[in-house]
Amino acid sequence: MSFLASMAPKRWLPRSMASRLYLIILAGLLLAQGLSMALQSYERYESAVSVMLNTVENEVGTSVAILDRLPVQERPNWLGRLQRDNYRFLLDAGQPGMPLISERSRQLVRSIAKEVGPDYHVNADAVSVKPERYQVHFTLHDGAPLTLEITPHMAPVASWLPVVLMLQLLLLLVCTWLAVRLATRPLTQLAQAAESMTPTADGPRMSENGPTEVAQAAVAFNTMQERVARHLKERLHILASISHDLQTPITRMRLRAENLEECEEREKILKDLREMEHLVREGVAYARSAHGGAETPVRINVEAFFESLVFDYQDMGRPVTLSGSIDGTAMVRQQALRRVLGNLIDNAIKYGGSAEVSAWRTEQGTLCMAVSDRGPGIPEASLEQVLQPFYRLEASRNRDTGGAGLGLAIAAQLTRAIGGNLALANRDGGGLIATITLS
Repeated sequence: MSFLASMAPKRWLPRSMASRLYLIILAGLLLAQGLSMALQSYERYESAVSVMLNTVENEVGTSVAILDRLPVQERPNWLGRLQRDNYRFLLDAGQPGMPLISERSRQLVRSIAKEVGPDYHVNADAVSVKPERYQVHFTLHDGAPLTLEITPHMAPVASWLPVVLMLQLLLLLVCTWLAVRLATRPLTQLAQAAESMTPTADGPRMSENGPTEVAQAAVAFNTMQERVARHLKERLHILASISHDLQTPITRMRLRAENLEECEEREKILKDLREMEHLVREGVAYARSAHGGAETPVRINVEAFFESLVFDYQDMGRPVTLSGSIDGTAMVRQQALRRVLGNLIDNAIKYGGSAEVSAWRTEQGTLCMAVSDRGPGIPEASLEQVLQPFYRLEASRNRDTGGAGLGLAIAAQLTRAIGGNLALANRDGGGLIATITLS
């Protein structure tokens, strides 16, 4: 039950932090504004009642005395002059009613009776509950009845008050939006900077200006980015150094093995040395691929670029075709992109026997390209894992079939280094399609 209780509030809260902050702040401000208006209205009501109680008794006493002294035929002429917003006089006995129901009305009647004195035989009864309306009955000195009909009500609201309330609400909305934007913009910038991090530490730096908390977070993020980049560079440098240094002893061993007499063991040794050289070269290539983003982008003719790439393979007798291309130009890191596509084409030829290259643009103008084959494909569960270094689908250590496990990893890392994304998917009818999206 406690878990369900803790999850319940999240069902109605918006997903984004900005929306949640906006909702919470706006609701708090609206509640505070509503409470303030309620207290002001109550205070205004109490003040109006107090003023009425303090002034009505004096005015009523004066009015009753005036009517009592006027001749009977002149009394109707004075009723309009003595009428007020909350009460009026009637020259009759009024209408039957019920006992007074509110303490306020009883208090007012007692005050009036005290003001006019006992000679007028004051009594009162209520004639309506909603709206409240009650009558105070007098008997003038000549025996004529006189009735005071009281209808308590608040003074009407000023016509400009709704306009002021709407302006206040608009001001609350603007201030809330501005506060939420100022509070969440650093988080958005932090997320964008984190997504743009690269192994070469050339990603965007966060501005270290602004409030203290934001500046501290920006400094911490920039420092972290530099440390991560430094550690990655050190790791790649170590890998490149080891791979490079291994080439010399491998070369010496291969030269010595070639001087051995022809035998089966000699061929096995040379084969193992060739595999080691291949692994060393791919290790160096993987280490260097992290720095592909350092290449200066150039504007190329997209169609000519793909035709040149495909024709180079066709000149070597490799089964590579260009199934679709696009016109126009694009700013790319040409050498790095050619190497990525080359790795994907080599992989497609190796496992599918042939490669099919295509390119297109999305509706937003993003450049996309794909290398497809009709090979055995890759299990869905392994589509992400094959992009990791030294991962091979085959359990066999035979590198003629399983490879060194670095071809796709080099392509993926180099694609990220040049600001793109590499995704693998199985084709309908069999085969694999590798799609590159350049942002």
